[in-house]
Amino acid sequence: MNFQVTVLKILVAYPDGFAVMEDLKRDMAILATSGRDWADRTRRLAGRVPDLDIFSQGLVERISGGWKITSKGRAMLELMEARPTALQRAEAPPVVDTSATSPAPVPPLRQPADRAKRRRERRERRLEARERARANAS
Repeated sequence: MNFQVTVLKILVAYPDGFAVMEDLKRDMAILATSGRDWADRTRRLAGRVPDLDIFSQGLVERISGGWKITSKGRAMLELMEARPTALQRAEAPPVVDTSATSPAPVPPLRQPADRAKRRRERRERRLEARERARANAS
């Protein structure tokens, strides 16, 4: 886990970007024990800015028993989280498939509108079935 990226991510989530030390320590402990996903994500973000130093670069300031993210810190975090541009993707080395057979393509996930439509149709069928049952009963 990258400490400096984690501090930026925690502070940006607080109102006004300020957190007292107790809250920072608690949040850091939670994230540190949350698994590999967080560690991998912060390492990847830190890799985009290898010389990151949140204090000397003025990204975070220490004030009244806590730390506060600055506007410069917010901008740096946005830069780190920005999706790579087409040029950056072109510079990335190509991924080589080393397996003899490629896995079957994964079908696209259904869209929420499809789910809502299916729910609505099921509900209408249930209502129609109830109405038919009532009509048959009388």
